[in-house]
Amino acid sequence: METVDDLKQFDLQLFQPRNGYRYSLDPLLLARFCPELGPGGRCMDLGAGCGIISLVLARLNRSASVVAVENNPEMAALTERNIRHNLLMDWVSVYAGDVAGLRRSYPVSTFDLIVSNPPFRKAGTGKISPKAGRDSARHETTAGLADFLAAAKYLVKPSGRICFIHLPSRLSEFMALAADMKLSVLRLRMIHTNAESPATMFMVELAKGRHSTPVVEAPLFVRDMAGEYTNGVALFR
Repeated sequence: METVDDLKQFDLQLFQPRNGYRYSLDPLLLARFCPELGPGGRCMDLGAGCGIISLVLARLNRSASVVAVENNPEMAALTERNIRHNLLMDWVSVYAGDVAGLRRSYPVSTFDLIVSNPPFRKAGTGKISPKAGRDSARHETTAGLADFLAAAKYLVKPSGRICFIHLPSRLSEFMALAADMKLSVLRLRMIHTNAESPATMFMVELAKGRHSTPVVEAPLFVRDMAGEYTNGVALFR
């Protein structure tokens, strides 16, 4: 069973499983967080799911190309359908496979932007969902955070950027891995439900082969204290 959901802000319609893994606000915020791609720019989306980030980035960067990487065969096929449904075949393609295999398929330093909304939780942690497909999207199975970061470093150009979204509970682990891989943090932004809540997610922009002083951006509040979406977030609803 599937639904077809409208993203009018980006002139997109997406097929999603009715009861499996469904995208949330996170990938939309990450797509907006990413730097703009210039003419002929190349982007890779690691862990694409139904293709939400890839399709939004294709709309935001009309002269760029995007490769959506998805290990789950059913979700990879769904991404293909969403690409065709939105007539983005000339801009977005699918790599149906694990991030560990990307080195065999692409030369080093190929892409201008690597973006990832990876599985957030380590295997065996957190609640188990009774709905098919959700746990494989939420939990690291064939590849962990280190594998995603290593693939991103290999694939991005020295002049390019890497953008991730992840849980604050894994921020120290993320930063330690990035430092070990000599990836410099350029920007960091925390996402909060409202002005009084702790951060629920963080977004980070990285680069390889350069030193930089990190910029910690103003926090992003999803809702105001009355419970309404803030102006920047309301555009996605």
